[in-house]
Amino acid sequence: MNKKRKNSAWSTLLPLFYGALVGALVGAVVVVFKLCAKVVIAFSEEMYAAAKEQWWIALLLLAAFAVIAVVSSLIYKKVPNARGGGIPTSIGIVRGLIPFHWVKNLIAVFGLSLSGFFVGVPLGTEGPSVQIGTAIGRGVTRVCARKRPAGDRYLMTGGACAGFTTATGAPVSGIMFALEEAHQRISPMILMVTTVSVVFSKIVSDLLSLLVGVSTALFPAMQPLTLGAKDLWLPALIGLVVGLFSVAFLKYYTLLQKFWSKKLSRIPALGKILIVFALTFAFGMLSYSNISTGHELMIHLFEEGGIWYWLLLCLAVRSTLMILASSSGITGGLFLPLMSLGALVAAVVAALLHAMGLGMEYYSIIMILGITACLAGMMKMPVTAMVFALEALFASSNVLPVILAALISYAITEIFEVHSITDSVLHNRIRDQHGDVKPAVYDGFVTVKAGSFAVGKQIRDILWPNNMFVLSVKRETQSGAVMDEHGEKYLHVGDELHVRYSTYDRAATRAELSAIVGEQQYAEENVEKV
Repeated sequence: MNKKRKNSAWSTLLPLFYGALVGALVGAVVVVFKLCAKVVIAFSEEMYAAAKEQWWIALLLLAAFAVIAVVSSLIYKKVPNARGGGIPTSIGIVRGLIPFHWVKNLIAVFGLSLSGFFVGVPLGTEGPSVQIGTAIGRGVTRVCARKRPAGDRYLMTGGACAGFTTATGAPVSGIMFALEEAHQRISPMILMVTTVSVVFSKIVSDLLSLLVGVSTALFPAMQPLTLGAKDLWLPALIGLVVGLFSVAFLKYYTLLQKFWSKKLSRIPALGKILIVFALTFAFGMLSYSNISTGHELMIHLFEEGGIWYWLLLCLAVRSTLMILASSSGITGGLFLPLMSLGALVAAVVAALLHAMGLGMEYYSIIMILGITACLAGMMKMPVTAMVFALEALFASSNVLPVILAALISYAITEIFEVHSITDSVLHNRIRDQHGDVKPAVYDGFVTVKAGSFAVGKQIRDILWPNNMFVLSVKRETQSGAVMDEHGEKYLHVGDELHVRYSTYDRAATRAELSAIVGEQQYAEENVEKV
C-alpha cells in the first residue's frame, strides 16, 4: 500500500475505531442517566401525591423548587449551552453552529435534567441523552484524537445518535436521525461512523440494562390490529387531524415564545424559571399526568384511554407548559413530550370514533399512528418517524398505514409553511447567542495538503465548517484525470479549492478548515453578500 492510500485508509478507519469507543461510553453513561431519571421521577410523583395530603409537604416542595431554580439560573450563566432542548442544541453543535465545553456541558446537562424531572417539568429524557452523547463524542476527540481534530463532528454525531438509541431503544431510528435531522444529507462517512457508534451503544446499553433493571424499550410489547386496504381511511384521517394540530401547535409555539421572550423581556431568567416551576406545581397538584416527561402518560393512554374533555385539558396544559419550559431554557428533551401530545390527540380521535361505533380493537393502532404523525409533522422528519414507528411502536405489520399517516401530516405542515420545532428552537438559540450581529462572508482558496483528512474523500463526505461551500476544484495536471471515475469528486493532494463561507468567528472557522485540508496560509477576501 503506497503512502497516499495508507493515509487515506487511516483517516477513514480511525473515526470508526473512535466511533465504537464513543458508542460504548455513551451506552454506559446514558443507562446510568436513565436509571437516575427513573428514580427521580418516581420520587417526584410520590412527593406530589404526599403534598396533596399534607400542606407542609407542599410548602417544602415549593421551597425546594425555588432553590433548584436559583441554582439552575446560576449554572446557566456559567454553562449557557446546557439550556433548553437537548436535540436542537446537539444539532447546532454537530453542525458547527454552537460552541461548547464538553466537560461542563456533560455535568450540567446530567444534573440539571434530573432536577427538572424532580420538579416535574414536562420535558423528556431523550434530549439530555442526545446532548450527553454529543459531549462524550467531543470528549473522545479531545482526549484520544487530539491530533486528528477533523473527526470531531463525526464523533459528536455518532455520540448524539448513540444517545438517542440508548434513550429510545431504537438503533435504526438513531442512524436515520443523523441523516435526516442532524446533517440532512446522506454521506457514507457519516453513515459509517454513526452506525458503529449506535451498534456499540446498543450492545453496551442492553448488557447494562439487564444488570440495573432499566428497560431498553420505550413501551411494553404490543400487538396492534393490522389494517387492511378498506381501513386506509383511518391513517389518512389521523394524518390529517394530527397534521392540522401540528400546524396549530407550531404557530402557538412561535406566538407564545415571542410573548415570553420579548413582551416579558424585563423578567430575568430566574423569574421565568420560577414562573414555570410554579405553574408546573399547580397543574401537577391537579394531576401528575399534566406534567413530567409524558412517558407514563402514554403508557396509561395505551392501556386505559381517557375521557375526551380530560384529554383536551391535558393537551392544552402540557402544550403550554412545554413551550414555556423550552422558552425559559430549562434543560430537557422535546421528543417524548411531543410524542405525548400526539398520543393525546390520537386518544381524543379514538374516543370520538368509538362513540360513532368504531370498535375498541382499533384503539392501539390509532395511538401509534397519532404519535408517528406528530413526529413527522412537528419535527419535520417523516422518514425517521416511520422507522421509529416500525421499530419502537411495534407497527411492523402496518407499514402502509404508518407511511400514509406520516406523509399526510408532514405534507400539511409543508403546505402551511411552518418550521419544525427543532429549527425554531435552534434559530432562537443562535439569535440569543449572536443578537443582531451579522456573520461576515469570506471568499478564498485553499490547497489540499499531503496527509490531511481531506485526501481520498469525496466533497460530500466531509463535514466542512458551517455555511462553507466548495465552489470549484482546480486539479494539477500531473495528479491524474480531472474527473474521477463515475464523475465523483475525490480530493487529491495539491487540489486547489475555491471556498466561500459566512462566519461569526473567522479564527475558529479557519482552524476547523485547517484540520480538514492541512495547515497553510489563506488567500481570501471579505465580500458583502453570498
